[in-house]
Amino acid sequence: MTRFTKLHGNGNDFILIDEYDGEIIEDKPGFAATYCDRRFGIGADGVLFLSKSDHADIRMRLFQPDRSEAEMCGNGIRCLVRYAIDEGYITGASAIETLAGIMEVDLDSEWIKVNMGTPASGGIEHLEGYEVYSTNTGVPHAIIFVDDLEIAIDEIAPAIRYAPVFPKGANVNFVRVENDHEITIRTYERGVEGETLSCGTGAVASAYISHRIGKTGDRVVVHTAGGSLRISLAADGEAFMEGTAVRVFDGTIDPAR
Repeated sequence: MTRFTKLHGNGNDFILIDEYDGEIIEDKPGFAATYCDRRFGIGADGVLFLSKSDHADIRMRLFQPDRSEAEMCGNGIRCLVRYAIDEGYITGASAIETLAGIMEVDLDSEWIKVNMGTPASGGIEHLEGYEVYSTNTGVPHAIIFVDDLEIAIDEIAPAIRYAPVFPKGANVNFVRVENDHEITIRTYERGVEGETLSCGTGAVASAYISHRIGKTGDRVVVHTAGGSLRISLAADGEAFMEGTAVRVFDGTIDPAR
């Protein structure tokens, strides 16, 4: 039997497998495809694998329902940190190895702060009738500003997600600016292939582009369907994300079945 933990960051939910003492799941893509299913599995937006690291305090890998491995996940890394603190693997300020690089994290009460590094700016494209900004905050993102968020995101976003200008695909964020320090977003996530309740890297990407083009200041509260995140943008270009993470329940499964 294999132990797992279910966690969520603003409703963006994950299964976590603790491999700190050694690998447990060999077929990680297949495991994610099976157990992320909300009818026939546990149900999640992705599977986090925690292990030791040769370069940081711990290592995070994330596999998604479509079997792909994501470079980084803002809500996922907070969930991993929440679990690692609970289990005593880390305490306070720590470094987490991801495919997008080493991420520095810190805990302020129940809020977990992540140094997301410096977003990489892209260009502006016109796709599906929208002006689309591109940036990379660990994973590629498309940013689209709209006045009305009541749109058919699952119908509109896939063509943008798969557009040739995004050779690795992109998460697609629809952003409504509320004022100079608040935005509301909806995100269609590649790998999940649908809308999620929250996207941490998408919140950072949306706040970064909003600030860069003068729509908001350097401190932005990003509202998502699952809750809010605080994004701050430093003068040197680094972006910081703050949010909570909740440990929902622990259980066991038999992967051999």
